[in-house]
Amino acid sequence: MQSIQGIAVSPGIVIARAFVLEQFRERIPHHQVAESDVARELATLEQAVEDALESIQADRDRAEADLGTEPAKIFEFHLGLLRDPTLMEPVRNRIETETVTAAFSVSEAFSSLADKFRAMGSRVFRDKARDILDLERRLIDNLLGRAEDRLSTLETPVIIVGHEMTPMQAASLTEEMVVGLATDFGGRTDHTSIVAAALGMPVVVGCQTLTEHVDDGDMVILDGFAGKVIVDPDEEVLQQYHDRIKAIEEARSIVAVSPDEEAITLDGTRIQLMGNIEFPREIPSLLEHGGEGVGLYRTEFLYLTSTSEPTEEELYEQYVNCVRNLDGGPLTVRTLDLGADKHTQAQALEPERNPFLGLRSIRYSLQHLPQFKRQLRAILRAGAHGPLKIMFPLITTMTELKQAKMILADVREELEDEGVEIAESVPVGMMIEVPSAALMASTFAKEVDFFSIGTNDLTQYTVAVDRGNQRVASLYTATNPAVIRLVKAVIRAGKRRNVETSLCGEIAGDINYTMLLIGLGLRILSLVPSQIPRVKQVIRRVDVGSCERLARKVGSFDSERRTLKCLQDELKLIMPDLDGGWSTA
Repeated sequence: MQSIQGIAVSPGIVIARAFVLEQFRERIPHHQVAESDVARELATLEQAVEDALESIQADRDRAEADLGTEPAKIFEFHLGLLRDPTLMEPVRNRIETETVTAAFSVSEAFSSLADKFRAMGSRVFRDKARDILDLERRLIDNLLGRAEDRLSTLETPVIIVGHEMTPMQAASLTEEMVVGLATDFGGRTDHTSIVAAALGMPVVVGCQTLTEHVDDGDMVILDGFAGKVIVDPDEEVLQQYHDRIKAIEEARSIVAVSPDEEAITLDGTRIQLMGNIEFPREIPSLLEHGGEGVGLYRTEFLYLTSTSEPTEEELYEQYVNCVRNLDGGPLTVRTLDLGADKHTQAQALEPERNPFLGLRSIRYSLQHLPQFKRQLRAILRAGAHGPLKIMFPLITTMTELKQAKMILADVREELEDEGVEIAESVPVGMMIEVPSAALMASTFAKEVDFFSIGTNDLTQYTVAVDRGNQRVASLYTATNPAVIRLVKAVIRAGKRRNVETSLCGEIAGDINYTMLLIGLGLRILSLVPSQIPRVKQVIRRVDVGSCERLARKVGSFDSERRTLKCLQDELKLIMPDLDGGWSTA
C-alpha cells in the first residue's frame, strides 16, 4: 500500500480502478520513403489533420454542452495550431524535400515548437508546451492508425491518473465512467485544475511521484478532501474509506435543507450566503442551493479561454446574462484578476521572474487602460438591468484605489455623453487580499462602499507560502494567528466606518470555520454554491454568543494547529450527528 500526498483541488472521496494516461512520449524514428510515396504521406497527413480537427471540435462541443461556452474555448488554441500555415507548411515541405514520413515530420516540428515554449522559463509557457505535445500525440495516433479512444471502451468507473494533463484533456473528461482525477504535476489554481474541478469530480494534483507507483487496473482511493491518493489499499483502510463515504452521504442527507430556509442563528441573527462563480451557467445551481446572489464573479475566465481579447459586447452579454439569471439577486463583479500564473505571462515577451509579486490584478488593469475601460463600460451597461456592484482586486495602496475609481468615473461620463443606458448608481468595493490593505482598512473604508476579504491570497501573502507548492503546502493555512488577526482587523474597520464586509475565500465554505467567522463579526459569506447547504445547517444550530466566545478563545492561541483542533472540536459538539462525515480541513 502506498499513500501519496498531493494538493486537494476538488472535494470528495472515490474508490475505483486506475486508468493511467500515457506517461512518456515515444520517439518517432527518422524514416525516409520513396519519392513515389511522398504524395501518399502528404495525403495521410491531410487526413490525420482533418480527423484531429473533427475530434477536437467534437470535444469542444461536448465540453460546451457540459461546462458552458467559456471552458469550451480552451480548444480554440489547438484548432488554431492545426490551421496555422506557419506550423503546418514546414511539416508538408519537409515531407516533400527530405522524403521523410509524415509522423517524423510532425514529431520534429511540434517538438521544436514545444522546446521553444519550455525555454522561456515561465510555468505558463510550460503549460503551452504540454498543449502542443498533446496535439502532437493526437496527430501521430491518427497517422499511425491508433486513434481509438480507450476511455470509450470502459465498462467500469475509473480514476484517471497521469503525469500531467492539459486543460484540453481535462475538459475532454466527460465520460460517465471517469469518477476522479490525480496527477503528478499541477497546482490548486492553475488552468487545468480550474477546468477539472468544474467537472464536479474529486481532483488531487501535485502528487509528484504518483505515476511511479500506479499501474492500469490498480485499486485506488482518491481523497479530494485531504489531497491524498492511496494505491493498493489494504482491507482495513479500504473499509475505513467505505465507512467515510457512507458517513458523508448520510451527512449530506441531513443537511438537505430547503433553499427557502434562511441562514439564521438560534438567536435570530441572519447570515447572508452568496456564491462564488466563474461562469453565468453556475447561477441556476447557486439558486437551487439557496444562494441569495453572487458575492464574487471571477471575470477573467473569458480571457483565459479565448485566443483573442473579448469585445465590449461579448463582456456585456456575459454580465447582463448573470444579472437576468439572478432575477433581482445582487451580482458582485470583480474586475480582471489577470497576471501571476494566468494569461499575461503567456502574452509577455519577457515573462516576470516572480509574477505573483509582479504586474497582476488591478496593477495590470491600470497599465492596460483600453482593456480596463472596455470591461468597466460593459459592467456599467449591465448594471442598468439589475443590482450590480463593482469590486477591484488586489488593492495594495490608496493610489491604486483612487486611480481605479477615477477611471470608472471617466468611463461613466463617456457613456452618459454617448447616451448609453447605464446604472444610475453602482456600489464600489475592493478585495482585501494583502497585509498592507488589511492594516490600512480604516483608511480604505473612507473610499469604498464595501470590503470583500479574499483569504486565499491574504493567507498566501501573510505566511509567504505559494499555495500551489506541495512541498510547503502544510504552512498554508488560514488558522495561522496572523491571518485571523488581520481578518478581525478588517471586520472591525468596516464596522467603525459602516462599510459592508464579506469574506469570499475558501474558508467561507469550510464548516470548520463557520462559527469563528460569525464570532469575528462577519454576516456575509460568499462560497462555492454546493457548499451553501452545509454551511447553512451549521448557522442554524449556533448562537452568536457562542461564536463570539469561540473567537475570543481562538484569538489567544499562538498555534495554527491548536486553533484548527479547537474549531473542529467545537463543530463536533454542535453537530455530533455528522461526526466523521464533514472533514474538509
